[in-house]
Amino acid sequence: MQYLLNLWNELDFDSMAALLLRLTAVFLCLTVHEVSHGLAAYALGDPTARSQRRLSLNPLHHIDWLGLGCMVFCGFGWAKPVPVDARYFKKPKGGMALCALAGPVSNMLLAALLLFVARWSEGAGAQGISSFVFTTAYLSIGLGVFNLIPFPPLDGSKVLAALLPNRIYAVWMRYERIGMFLVFALVMLGVGDSFLTKAIQTIYFWLTVLIFSV
Repeated sequence: MQYLLNLWNELDFDSMAALLLRLTAVFLCLTVHEVSHGLAAYALGDPTARSQRRLSLNPLHHIDWLGLGCMVFCGFGWAKPVPVDARYFKKPKGGMALCALAGPVSNMLLAALLLFVARWSEGAGAQGISSFVFTTAYLSIGLGVFNLIPFPPLDGSKVLAALLPNRIYAVWMRYERIGMFLVFALVMLGVGDSFLTKAIQTIYFWLTVLIFSV
């Protein structure tokens, strides 16, 4: 019993609370991102995401645990891909590009909304809320920027693919199956970290300046 009491006393509840808040922020960013993919596909005529409950706001329907870990500890990551069937689209390549772009765009809009909340909370003296929304806004931008990288299976690859000839497009999309393994390896090796961090910080800085100066 004494051992358990000592263990309890040694727990750093401040750090645990910070981790829980960061997880909450990550769940919010990932859920908005994935639901936006599904909503875009549904608006273009594809019911697949809806039939598989991927329009749900329940984050557990969207979480990829490896991508979640990268989001928590690296500041950028990914979620479980939303199923999209391009056969429902009048223009499959264009439809796929729009669905892909919906995710990162939603993250930028979420970040802007959160920064408006942060501006209000600072004016109201709610520093605890302010700190959380600043962190969440930064993570949301990080998720959006990371997914804009034009490398399969990230969203940016589908936007780039829409500009490719059909023959090259078919080859390009095949790399989706192995692409995530390569992306994970690059993340673990730190390749492109400085560029990603700089891009995220730059967008975060100017978005903050814009919103707080309005």
